[in-house]
Amino acid sequence: MKDTIVLYPSIGRGHIFSMVELGKLILTHNPSFSITILIPTPPNSTTIEATTFGCDSSITFHHIPIPQPPSGTAVSPLSLIFHLTRNGNHNLHHVLQSISKTSNLKAIVLDFLNYTANEVTTTLDIPTFYYYTSGAASLCVLLYSKIIKQRKTEDSCNYLEIPGFPRISKEELPSYPEELENIFRDISANMSDCDGIIINTFNAAEERSIKALQEGSCFPDESNPPPVFCIGPVISVPGGEKDENECLSWLESQPSQSVVLLSFGSLGRFSKTQLKEIAIGLERSEQRFLWVVRSESDEDSLEDLLPEGFLDRTKEKGMVVRNWAPQAKILSHDSVGGFVTHCGWNSVLEAFSEGVPMVTWPLYAEQNLNRVVLVKEMKVALALEESENGIVSATELGDRVKELMDSEKGKEIRERVLKMKVSGVEARSEGGSSYVAMNRLIQLWKEKDHLSVLSPNTPLFYNFSD
Repeated sequence: MKDTIVLYPSIGRGHIFSMVELGKLILTHNPSFSITILIPTPPNSTTIEATTFGCDSSITFHHIPIPQPPSGTAVSPLSLIFHLTRNGNHNLHHVLQSISKTSNLKAIVLDFLNYTANEVTTTLDIPTFYYYTSGAASLCVLLYSKIIKQRKTEDSCNYLEIPGFPRISKEELPSYPEELENIFRDISANMSDCDGIIINTFNAAEERSIKALQEGSCFPDESNPPPVFCIGPVISVPGGEKDENECLSWLESQPSQSVVLLSFGSLGRFSKTQLKEIAIGLERSEQRFLWVVRSESDEDSLEDLLPEGFLDRTKEKGMVVRNWAPQAKILSHDSVGGFVTHCGWNSVLEAFSEGVPMVTWPLYAEQNLNRVVLVKEMKVALALEESENGIVSATELGDRVKELMDSEKGKEIRERVLKMKVSGVEARSEGGSSYVAMNRLIQLWKEKDHLSVLSPNTPLFYNFSD
């Protein structure tokens, strides 16, 4: 029977594509493995086909039906994804048993958001690893969340010292409802007690954070923390990126490194007020730009959303498209010299890989933590400041874009991020830190004994109402 590694991404195309890229990377280091990727599939969701990913026959896909929570279950929108995943545990249990009958199931890799699947893998005694799709620095904060909560309330000092993370004020830390804070502490506890943590980063980018993780100082309750494997940069790019708006054609007519890209991820939607501030700021900056606009309402046209005459006045220097553009291909184009980003980690890695300096505009999740690291630690980005009403003003945006594209500080940032690009290539090359870490992980899996999972009659107790 063939040795098999099972990968279980979280719900959402971005998480699935990232896990697929991990599967491809595993096979480049050990083609003898078989990879099975479990696709969580809630009711009424679009089925993602294997052909979407361009994988060979060594990677197979299996859909895990995710039922809705039982009626009467109190689930907030913020925690819905965690409850949905737990609802799929019964189906996950049977799928893993089925896989074990036809192959040597060596290990399972869980997206860290799928932490409740640990209830199944522990019951079946399957070696369990977590894949953290963001950076090492934000993982340090997540793992240290229990101590952070204590110090936020008990310590009178406004600043917090977190192992592996830059000194940070309490105001800079993301604020979450208590329900989510409890979930994050559960994730931290599960990751602290697993067989290994895989992180999509590389040593040259986050040396201090990685050292703190490897030494165990971010695991406050663990005397024997799990091994950490930093295997990035792994870039997750959806297949078949079509340039429907002809962005790349437009870039061909622009001077080298003259265009700033503004793109904020699939959830980066703005109000009309904020969009108009961005437009005014771009016009005042006098820089060339390519702007991907997502608004709170898809029904409004660009003319409705932007200042009157803006599109005509900027047509020689700017291009504005609705909703989507092939971001990775745009960042790789020679004409692009800057990137205003929401600090999603995949976008950050894309910028690293192409040597593009950034202006940071975090919107949600761990993105503010990424901003702190990019600006304070790595010094490869500038920070945008919001006003008291939560709006980034036209003046602030225009000044930061101009500073990035046309100042000595901008040039210094560009030089540092170009060094990051070289370091990322070296990390993934033979003998590099990520290459060595991936081989170490592969060897650990190869040494695992064949698993004999429990019989189908093993009682399982999954509490969907927790």
